[in-house]
Amino acid sequence: MMESKEIREQGWLERYLLGELSEEEVRAVEDALRKDPQLKMDMDQLEADLEKMAFENAIDPPSHVKSQLMDQVSKVNVTTIPLNENRNNRAYLAIAASLALLFGISSFWLFSKVNSMEEDLQLVQEENAQLQDNVLELQSDLAETTQWYEAVNDPGAIKLILAGNTNSPNALAISYVNHDKKSVVLDAKGLPRLAEDKDYQMWADVDGVMIDMGVIPKDTEMIAMTYIERMESLNITIEPAGGNDHPTVENLISNVYLN
Repeated sequence: MMESKEIREQGWLERYLLGELSEEEVRAVEDALRKDPQLKMDMDQLEADLEKMAFENAIDPPSHVKSQLMDQVSKVNVTTIPLNENRNNRAYLAIAASLALLFGISSFWLFSKVNSMEEDLQLVQEENAQLQDNVLELQSDLAETTQWYEAVNDPGAIKLILAGNTNSPNALAISYVNHDKKSVVLDAKGLPRLAEDKDYQMWADVDGVMIDMGVIPKDTEMIAMTYIERMESLNITIEPAGGNDHPTVENLISNVYLN
């Protein structure tokens, strides 16, 4: 005869309620239930819990299903066979619990699937957004490159070489002056990099007066400088970061005359 402890530890109460035991095992469990009131209370509680779970997860069928089922049943001759009420209830309970478990598993699978699809969708949306940003950046770069290409290849553009002097012998810049369009484009990639507290600044000489054409930004190759009317020469100096209101003549590194 099985002990109550063994029945609990091996999960025989659950299997008993779900109808998974053999006839011999059922008799052993029922014999133990009659002899152990506490075991019987445990089984009743477990049965109530399973029944509650089954009802909580039950899904109401469409209203027309019941009427169709009753119509079919009324057409069939049924022989009634008396059943053991407790065993019959346990069978129904086992079916209900199994369906509830199946419903729970299916719901969890669907929930996981939906979450996975949402994550995939979010990833695709993020990748699309990144691609759009890349396309916009490429379009901007192309537009800027096209603008510079047209500026330096304009028939009215005058190409001027600003070579470095003894203050910066390796310096080299190219300026494109277009009097018709009143524009000055500077190719500054040949200028040596300065310390963070220094900047290059460009000046136009008009009747002996140096007029500011703008600070040359660091890490920028092509720059549109300010066009100055009647300028006679272009000059580049090294100034404090952010530029100066007047040129530091001793820091002149390059100049070129327009005529």
